[in-house]
Amino acid sequence: MRERYQARDPRSWLCRFHVQTSGASLTAEQPEVNLVRTAIEALAGVLGGAQSLHTNAMDEVLALPTERTARLALRTQQVIAYETGVPVVADPLGGAYLVESMTDEIEAEAEAVLRRIDEAGNGSMLEGVYAGVESGWFQGQIADSAYELARRLDAGERVVVGVNRFTGGDGADEGAPPDLLRIDAAVEDRQRKRVAEVRRHRSQQAVATALGRVTADARYPDRNLMPPILEAVRAYATEGEIVAALADVFGRWTEVPVI
Repeated sequence: MRERYQARDPRSWLCRFHVQTSGASLTAEQPEVNLVRTAIEALAGVLGGAQSLHTNAMDEVLALPTERTARLALRTQQVIAYETGVPVVADPLGGAYLVESMTDEIEAEAEAVLRRIDEAGNGSMLEGVYAGVESGWFQGQIADSAYELARRLDAGERVVVGVNRFTGGDGADEGAPPDLLRIDAAVEDRQRKRVAEVRRHRSQQAVATALGRVTADARYPDRNLMPPILEAVRAYATEGEIVAALADVFGRWTEVPVI
């Protein structure tokens, strides 16, 4: 921030970051084991100095969390916060060589990716991102990573408890799906009625004006779209209407084939 963007306020140089436990690590098989995975991942985030933390619920690989599993995810954070003593120490691992060397490795790999994006945009990170999306490079990286993970799992090179090792059960309930959240169809009907009620009582002129500004500002790459979007929200434009206003300029995403 200081060197590349000439940021002058020391507060803007600080690294503040949020950590979310890995949804990709959750398994549909033996979902209760996801509690253990999430607890370890959350602890790793706290040990790394995260200022903000989200813990996945154990059943998110199957459905939206139930009230019970969401509460267990919250309790995971609370146990770390109030029972481990970890948050009261600035650096609980004390600059351990293993952690520092792995951090250096991740940093080097991340810098290589950022350089590639920067070069693709001829020195503009934003243009590099556009180029990566349009060429399918980002999608290709994700696909390659998913393929490599699947290959390692199939070959037994990477162990996932309950999936490719330790799959045996302890009783008749083994393999039975947990109670999942079921959304009543009446919820959709209620929400449709709420939206219709909002539309009846809002100022249609204010909405049209605000959405027009969203579309107009979107035509200029250097304009900040947040002010017109917030203006549209305050006028009670719906999310779908705001997206449509942006789509008039940007179009809608269609899948780019990976070559």
